[in-house]
Amino acid sequence: MGEDIATSGFTPADFERFSQALATETQILRDLFALGGLSESPPTIGFEVECWILDHNYFPAPINQGVLSALNHPLVVPELSRFNLELNCEPLRLSVGALDAAEKALGDLWAYCNETAHRLDANMVMIGTLPTIRDADMSLANISPLNRYHALNREVLRQRGGAALNVDILGRDHLVSSHRDVMLEAATTSFQIHLKPPASKAHLYYNASIAASGPILAACGNAPLLFGKSLWDETRIPLFEQAVVTPGRARVTMGAGYAASCLDLFEENIRDYPPLLPIHYDEPPERLRHLRLHNGVIWRWNRPLVGFDADGTPHLRIEHRILPSGPTIADMIANTALYLGLARDLAEGGDAGHGGLAFADALTNFYAAARHGLAAELVWPGLGALPAGRLLCDHLLPRARAGLAAFGVDGDAWLDLVEARIASGQTGAVWQRHAHAACGGDLFQLMAAYCERQRSGAPVHQWEAMI
Repeated sequence: MGEDIATSGFTPADFERFSQALATETQILRDLFALGGLSESPPTIGFEVECWILDHNYFPAPINQGVLSALNHPLVVPELSRFNLELNCEPLRLSVGALDAAEKALGDLWAYCNETAHRLDANMVMIGTLPTIRDADMSLANISPLNRYHALNREVLRQRGGAALNVDILGRDHLVSSHRDVMLEAATTSFQIHLKPPASKAHLYYNASIAASGPILAACGNAPLLFGKSLWDETRIPLFEQAVVTPGRARVTMGAGYAASCLDLFEENIRDYPPLLPIHYDEPPERLRHLRLHNGVIWRWNRPLVGFDADGTPHLRIEHRILPSGPTIADMIANTALYLGLARDLAEGGDAGHGGLAFADALTNFYAAARHGLAAELVWPGLGALPAGRLLCDHLLPRARAGLAAFGVDGDAWLDLVEARIASGQTGAVWQRHAHAACGGDLFQLMAAYCERQRSGAPVHQWEAMI
């Protein structure tokens, strides 16, 4: 979504032309599935990290254009709001040292971004929702100045007939907010993992990603505070689901069920979702640009993506979108290890990749984990309902270790961090809640302490409490 376009408005002819191109490209994708034309190359991973730019009072600083200009780096791109940026990582082959290489790549890029922001009298932070952001900050005055984002806002509101977008989240407190724009989406910042499996097994990894989402999210919460209210451990989940609502099927969703083929999901795209950004690309249809754009404005929590290997062969990736940004790069790499290991073990373990977990139970687990974190009770086949920490430590972490070993990745030290986090009971969400109480609700004192601890690089289970 960081690429710009030439216009922010569309005509009926634009929608017709886009629909025709989408139909053509979907048929090309069908043929690729039927003929085995998708990449079976060895698995790789990649990352996206969404982050905030802050001023010295820990308010969001709407200066991403200045930071981007000073950075001049191809792996750092704009986000929807002027106070967010997205950092990317080049794909890495899954092998010995892959997670260590990912930590170094993200760490080096993060350090460069922060050094650049400091020269512009700003600071950067990785966190799921920013405690100091105000409802009034979420306005079109702070939308990034790209036609693409203005077009997204215009088309969402047009499809809604101009009706406001309403957010209603009941957590420890109750948040109600109404906006006539899509800017509430910008209040969520995520860490997204891209896993490219062999195409013939992509649906198994898609199903495994869904089944694993609840337990993984329970151990990784980092978004408990929004607009001064204490809500869910992962407030990003209900906020994003409610911030971009158009008529028909939900665009932010876990989906309707497991997949027999990833092609099923692209068939759903063309059948169930009207075009939102009917941009015309003057490229060969084999590049699937219109299909990829259409898929990009359907935000499944685990989203299949079409891309291309270095030699031009089209491939399938699974984008695991459930995780928050932060608290540290070490925590995010540890979360990656948990996801990769558990996804591999489930995908290769039979039962169509989902380990026998009913889709309805996967959904229940996901929302329970988003709401309650490690305090959630989760359901697992053959085990019934268990506290999230016990399910992870006694049953799923050993499976994740086996899965990483099967990938050829030396990830035990990273999974040790997850295990220590669970044993301590201190996720980013838990630390923030305790800090919020300790400083009497002073969000600026909380953010000063959070940023100091993030700069230390220590994983969150080692963070000292505020006194």
